[in-house]
Amino acid sequence: IQLKFNKLFIVNQINRYTTIKNFINGQFIESNSQQFINVINPANNEVINRLPLSTIDELKQAEKGAIDAFKLWKEVPVQQRQRILFQFQQLIRDHTNELAECITTEQGKTLADAKGDIFRGLEVVESACNIGQSLMGETLENLSTGIDTYSYRQPLGVTAGIAPFNFPAMIPLWMFPVSIACGNTFILKPSEKVPNTSMILARLIQQAGLPDGVLQVIHGTHDAVNFICDAPSIRAISFVGGNEAGAHIFDRGTQNGKRVQANLGAKNHGVVYSDADKESTLNAIVGAGFGAAGQRCMALSVVIFVGETVSWLPELAVKASKLKVGSGFDPEVAIGPLISKDALNRVRRLIDEGILAGGECLLDGRKSPQLTSLSSNTKEGNFIGPSIIHIKSTQLDKLKQNKAYSEEIFGPVLICLSVDTLDEAIEIINSSKYGNGCAIFTQSGAIARKFQHEVDIGQVGINVPIPVPLPFFSFTGSRGSIRGDIHFYGKQGTMFYTQIKTITSNWDINKVTTRVSTSMPTLDGK
Repeated sequence: IQLKFNKLFIVNQINRYTTIKNFINGQFIESNSQQFINVINPANNEVINRLPLSTIDELKQAEKGAIDAFKLWKEVPVQQRQRILFQFQQLIRDHTNELAECITTEQGKTLADAKGDIFRGLEVVESACNIGQSLMGETLENLSTGIDTYSYRQPLGVTAGIAPFNFPAMIPLWMFPVSIACGNTFILKPSEKVPNTSMILARLIQQAGLPDGVLQVIHGTHDAVNFICDAPSIRAISFVGGNEAGAHIFDRGTQNGKRVQANLGAKNHGVVYSDADKESTLNAIVGAGFGAAGQRCMALSVVIFVGETVSWLPELAVKASKLKVGSGFDPEVAIGPLISKDALNRVRRLIDEGILAGGECLLDGRKSPQLTSLSSNTKEGNFIGPSIIHIKSTQLDKLKQNKAYSEEIFGPVLICLSVDTLDEAIEIINSSKYGNGCAIFTQSGAIARKFQHEVDIGQVGINVPIPVPLPFFSFTGSRGSIRGDIHFYGKQGTMFYTQIKTITSNWDINKVTTRVSTSMPTLDGK
């Protein structure tokens, strides 16, 4: 395993000055840009390669190519589009190791977690292979004599996606496979921090037989985002990421008449009820709170202990302290690096603020002894151990003043609260501005039923710490965790990427109109 990591590390050193290409009209094209961003390996802060900020001419070229490709792609029968996705999903399976190593290199998560990232995206591709079921319209015969009404779901045209750094494979796979299966073309802007994974996916779907121009991949930061928001031909935008960027994209995109779905930040709460199984519950909390170094929008970042279960906190801290920190290529590692030095400094600051606001630090990841024993290849990485802060006051106004509780930390930090009753726990959860996910751990069906009914959160887990739905359903975060009202993948995803056309036809061969009528037609029969 160590030899494998060293080999990859050497490859990164050799290739670190190569430049990522745009993928425009089926060609991997060198950018003419004079502006570049270094793509950094967060495990050692070495340069992997350079990312161009695509020029305005390149952005327009991608847009025009998507417009032209749509004219042909929308006429391709749905079953043929599905067959391409069948080939694509097989290629993803065949290249899982390549994709996982790329994700671990540029994002930092463990290889096992990277494979999970790929697999959850693959499930969406598999679902899109049967998109025809979701695209079916409706019909009603004989609304009046000889008059029928029927509706079709038709593609929008050019669509676009702006993806985050934390799921380099899964989030792009939430977007473009569903869109192109519906008959659209798609412009993808991957995160500038993890662009290499998207380039592999572009290569694989091209090998699967996708016609040139149906998928375009461009690169950049603010200018590329604003181009997507402003380009007249782009009909819909999908976004996953932070609150500030998401609010900007939603506001600017909708002001330009576009459909926008934007998944934003979260602060997911888990409730430990008094009858929960201790061992399985603590294991679930540790995995959901610290996996992927806490860089998940569905990470369990707050745990509310009900009644005497607060006495479990010392055992929780012991379990968390045993998680190994280091390179994602080490199979024994559970927590990889944060994405950047800025992210690391922000997490450290929020731990400080949580303690200064009255929190008791039960486990301080900034002082983890593992940080002093990192290998020579990783000692410069963005590492921090798991942290647990117990906030004893649960008065809502004081809680909201503690930034470690109120802000999304996006790091391996678990905030713990304690209350006497389930009603208090539900009140705390419902007072949060976010609504992505929550969970309860209990052995009582009645308690679980009360919780799921009364909690105002879009996705609820019962003894499931990270309740991300499979693509038979949709990802249904709510309230402050989403802008827009149509969700990702599943039936909602099909709705987002299509528009309904309704036709009313009159083929009454026995009816002859003998006079002009200016009255509103009522279709009330005879």
